[in-house]
Amino acid sequence: MIHMNRIRRTLGVLSVLATTAPLAGQTPAQAPNEPPPIFGEQIEVRVVNVEAVVTDKDGNRVNGLQPSDFRLRVDGKEVPVEFFTEVMGRQAVAPAGGQGQPAAGVRPGEAVGTYYMVFIDDFFSQATHRNKVLESLKADLARLGPDDRMAVVAFDGGSLEMLSSWSNSTRELSQAFSNAMARPARGPLRATELREMINNERFELGATDPFAGDGAPSLNQRIMNSSLSLQEKAYGQTLAHQIQDEVSAVVSAMRASSGVPGRKVLLLLSGGWPYSLQSYIRGDQDTSLSRELPDGEKLYRPLTTTANLLGYTIYPVDVPGVQGEAADAGGAQGTGERFREQEVEGALTFVAKETGGRPMMNTQREKALEVAETDTRSYYWLGFTPTWERNDKTHKIDVDIKRPGLTVRSRNSFLDLSKQASVSMMMESALLFGNLPDAIQMPVKLGAVSAKKGGVEIPITLALPVDAFTAVPVNGKYHAKLELRVAATDDQGNRSEIPVIPLDLASDKEPKAGGYVKYETKVTVKGKPKHLVLATYDPLSGKVATSEIDVP
Repeated sequence: MIHMNRIRRTLGVLSVLATTAPLAGQTPAQAPNEPPPIFGEQIEVRVVNVEAVVTDKDGNRVNGLQPSDFRLRVDGKEVPVEFFTEVMGRQAVAPAGGQGQPAAGVRPGEAVGTYYMVFIDDFFSQATHRNKVLESLKADLARLGPDDRMAVVAFDGGSLEMLSSWSNSTRELSQAFSNAMARPARGPLRATELREMINNERFELGATDPFAGDGAPSLNQRIMNSSLSLQEKAYGQTLAHQIQDEVSAVVSAMRASSGVPGRKVLLLLSGGWPYSLQSYIRGDQDTSLSRELPDGEKLYRPLTTTANLLGYTIYPVDVPGVQGEAADAGGAQGTGERFREQEVEGALTFVAKETGGRPMMNTQREKALEVAETDTRSYYWLGFTPTWERNDKTHKIDVDIKRPGLTVRSRNSFLDLSKQASVSMMMESALLFGNLPDAIQMPVKLGAVSAKKGGVEIPITLALPVDAFTAVPVNGKYHAKLELRVAATDDQGNRSEIPVIPLDLASDKEPKAGGYVKYETKVTVKGKPKHLVLATYDPLSGKVATSEIDVP
């Protein structure tokens, strides 16, 4: 069994020694007896945006609605729609009659881009099915608009690998999909695990089950046979761990891309994750009454909660498609394939419904980007201002349409994270993907790498962009406080833990816009790192600077 914590097992925790070299009048950080810089208080106006798709009874998109056409409830209490923007054909439209302010960060007439993350499940997928879906995605890349971006990540059960950072380049994304198709697919192993469990169970029943003869068993006999056997239970526990690993990988990918703006879509290419493990194990046999295995909601709730928190609409893709004679991770020949396929479709339906997306099953799997692009080309943004502080709690959202005959689809909850947690997610994004769409580039240079016990020591020189931090005058000097994070990956895609290094900068002169401040540090990493990603965060301005470099 491979668990997600193994993704970071090799490199261990980075230990950091840091020194700052003065440049252009910069002085060392203030002495302990000097008063700390006063950075003041930020006044934050928070807005929660909820995307809503409205259709008529025939499934056609409905345009031209106003804020008064919607009813928005949070935790069961109706709240006013304070911010409202209709996006029509990728362009923001101002509400008619002055109803409501435009959604935060969107001005009428502006183009609105969509950020598509493609998550490829290599652990449950068969290469033939997976590559068929990837070929269709590759062929449909021309559907991306000029303001759209796409990132591609893949998970093989042990490591989460970024195949493409956020890009609008058809060439780069095509190459990423080609690379994805060349990756090993571990779905046949999952099929073997299922087939062995079924065959062993049949053998045991044939040898020991007194109800295995001709004729239907009685009700009492069926009840006696409703508990999972030891083999079924062992397989179910393994399957539960495998799904939890997959969910953790998707959550990590989403958390690491939380800083991207605008509409966010997750194309989740699932190789066959069932909803009810008990029903999946039994197939067309009597359903087990066992409660020893987690149910579908418990398995997939971390995924849907994170998506709603970050504003991701999930479009899950049924990679196996219709299962006929072939035996794979979605079923085994002659043992209730259709029942197991229904459980896989049930998981996709649950994830889509919870996040406001659409499940793409069977033949629709080869139209994944087409369906998602069409579905997110036109929608409504409803915004409200929370009345509570960031409380790290989940809040239920209900969106209703007041006009009869219309249907609305949206996410049904969001998790209100603290500021610290939100910043951590944004920085994870910068470190996993190497950049953020609005990040400032930060030059970096490595010194001679020296061996240490169990790892290496890497001297690093950063050129901190002055435009990426805020210098505040205090007692005749200019001070800035930043946070530096460092991540290292090895050639297997394993990532180190991410420390937070406080940077205190001080200078006699005001730093000039467009300039740089030299910063030197040494990073000790366990294992054999091949690549470093570094990111700074300025709490005052919220600006992020990033850099990445290969380790010699």
